[in-house]
Amino acid sequence: MSLLSIDEALQKLLAAARPMAEIEEADTLAAAGRVLARAQSSGLTVPPLDNSAMDGYAVRIADISSAGARLPVAQRIPAGSVGTPLAAGTAARIFTGAPVPEGADAVVMQELCEHAGEDVVRINHVPRPAENIRRAGEDIRAGAEILAAGTRLTPQDIGLAASVGLAALPVFRRLRVAVFFTGDELSMPGEALKPGGIYNSNRYTLRGLLAALGCEVHDLGIVPDSLEATRVALREAAAASDVVITSGGVSVGEEDHVKAAVQAEGALDLWKIAIKPGKPLAFGKVSRRGTAFIGLPGNPVSTFVTFLVLVRPFLLACQGARATAPRGLMMRADFDWPKPDRRREFLRVRINAEGGLDLYPNQSSGVLTSCAWADGLVDNPPAQAVRRGELVRFLPFSELLY
Repeated sequence: MSLLSIDEALQKLLAAARPMAEIEEADTLAAAGRVLARAQSSGLTVPPLDNSAMDGYAVRIADISSAGARLPVAQRIPAGSVGTPLAAGTAARIFTGAPVPEGADAVVMQELCEHAGEDVVRINHVPRPAENIRRAGEDIRAGAEILAAGTRLTPQDIGLAASVGLAALPVFRRLRVAVFFTGDELSMPGEALKPGGIYNSNRYTLRGLLAALGCEVHDLGIVPDSLEATRVALREAAAASDVVITSGGVSVGEEDHVKAAVQAEGALDLWKIAIKPGKPLAFGKVSRRGTAFIGLPGNPVSTFVTFLVLVRPFLLACQGARATAPRGLMMRADFDWPKPDRRREFLRVRINAEGGLDLYPNQSSGVLTSCAWADGLVDNPPAQAVRRGELVRFLPFSELLY
């Protein structure tokens, strides 16, 4: 079987993704991380009035022919109140965010002013027109779209929504993802290791990755290495979720039952993908509902990288997210990679103090330390050697882990 390219595999996955249809209202305070179902527009202008960008004095520039001009302070305007029109030859004490009174055409910051007697201020600066004035509508105009449908809402997005008075937002229901893990050799932290056994790190990694994507996780834990137990787990998982993800057990060994179980409960494609670390990925559907199934490789780094590169975009598409691809940065490699693989490689790297990228010395698919140490991945094309000083495509974890 020829290897699928990563782009071909992604195209297949995204074509099979069924975007979430169910919409619910979320309190704006609790909407960070959710996917917006409908575009949102502003019903008001922000700011609604010209306002002061500084604590200081609102003035008429015509009254300040030179630095040192003395003006009586005719009114005081704190934020949240509206002053009266500014009379010629006077100043208004004003605070940040307060509406600029009619007639004033500049605000002089208080550090450039000084008291010159009771209710008199000396202006030690000749202001420019509109100095320190934020114009009405310079942020948002009434009727303007502020958030597009399919946006994964960030804290700043929900702050923007709040700034125009939106107390609730229409979002897609959280994606329900069921996970289970196969292998009689697996133990949980806190348990004694079996002879020849290992701790189930993939359970923790996958749970953390899914939580970062805002998924609702149904965890069936470790499933015994038998065909019947695997089929039972698949049926339970498919009934409770939109997507089922497993780790390990998709090869053709006598103790690898996931492939046969999925084929018995639905349909399965087993792809060999030109990716390193990784390569095997199972994709199919189980149950009459057609619940999507993804079987990840069992090696911990392969599970981690394959999820980030292939599964994450699929889950985002299922959530209704508009953007599914991470943004890469071109950065300097401070390492040599003289013997590249024929597959597309994802190298674990970290940003150094000089602004370049250091390579973790052991890039084995079993060395999970490399993922904890790294800041991101270098996306290295097939068969491309890297020489120190060259630019490479860097995918920071800040683009991949949320």
